[in-house]
Amino acid sequence: MSNAPLPAITDDRFYLEISSPPDTSKHSYSTAGAYQRAFCNQQCLDGILTWLKEEISANARVYPSNTALPSIWEVVNGTAITVDNLRLVLVPTLAFDGDELRVPQEWVDIPEFIADYYLAVMLNPDEEWMTISGYTTHHKLKTIAAYDAGDRTYSLDSDDLIRDINVLWVSRQYSQENLRAEITALPNLPKAQADNLLQRLGNPDIKFPRLQVPFALWGALLAHGGWRQYLYELRQGITQESIQQRSLTKWLQDGLQNEVSNLTQLLGWNQKMIRLRTGMRGNAPILGFSRQLQIAGNPYELCVFPFGNPESQAWRFELRSIVVGNHIPIGFKLRLLTEDLQSFENNEDIVIAAVDSLYVDVIVEPGEGIVWETEPLAEECDREILRF
Repeated sequence: MSNAPLPAITDDRFYLEISSPPDTSKHSYSTAGAYQRAFCNQQCLDGILTWLKEEISANARVYPSNTALPSIWEVVNGTAITVDNLRLVLVPTLAFDGDELRVPQEWVDIPEFIADYYLAVMLNPDEEWMTISGYTTHHKLKTIAAYDAGDRTYSLDSDDLIRDINVLWVSRQYSQENLRAEITALPNLPKAQADNLLQRLGNPDIKFPRLQVPFALWGALLAHGGWRQYLYELRQGITQESIQQRSLTKWLQDGLQNEVSNLTQLLGWNQKMIRLRTGMRGNAPILGFSRQLQIAGNPYELCVFPFGNPESQAWRFELRSIVVGNHIPIGFKLRLLTEDLQSFENNEDIVIAAVDSLYVDVIVEPGEGIVWETEPLAEECDREILRF
């Protein structure tokens, strides 16, 4: 690491020192460009998230989750962060690329991705500093930015950016400015169409998959965390057949501990003996899966396990309060959806009086995928597909 000083502050820009290079060895990327994009985004994230936690809010965190970052950086530039009730998108560029803000369309027109503020971050790795050269709002990107259909970006010249980042923290307290503009909803993708898109765009020889299909289709595919993860894996050389064959049923039957470890590492699941609580007789524990969740500031556990006659392929999703004596508040929901996000009969449970747990039972077909979600949304969780 060099001892080069930070640039002399000649304007109202905000400078941060770049520390040691980020560790990107845990994830692979399909192209040199994707690797470089991930490297720059990780470097940007490490510096700015640390600063936000130390100076602005200890609650600053990555959105939707750290585990989602490789699947995002594989195909698009940018990183989202939540700071209390605000969402920011960091858009890094190398220092010599200029100081305009050029935001990929995904961060502006995908409802699940849009933010309140967008920060232009210039990186100078050689001299080991970065600067927030300015910021703007989603509303301004949609109303005054230039849209380039060729590379699907919204861009603002530096003169249209607010340079002093301190203004952001002041304005969020006192301003009544409309931060987000209305956007058009994206279509629901049928599973068959999503499978076709994944097969096509999962080919790593396609260098820019985000530009290969109409944005509405691409945006709907990318917004689905489970399908985005599949796309990432396909582009790393994992076959679609291998992805489709992974299932909770197989992991339990075959005891593939190495597979379970991979699942735990990627998505936070653990295989464990689960003691039954609700709606079943007997106290014998059942082998299943669990993961820790943080919802509305409190810790919970989501358990998924088979029950009843093994031939019936019946599984239970059960949300539990971890803290002894705590209850799940009125209004909380646990909801199951099909892989392409469709509802079905008896697919959710809602708390109408404070309880220790709530659950949804489902009978699945071999190979079927189920998506779970909670309301309020679980923090630092991306939408995932559990296959059976």
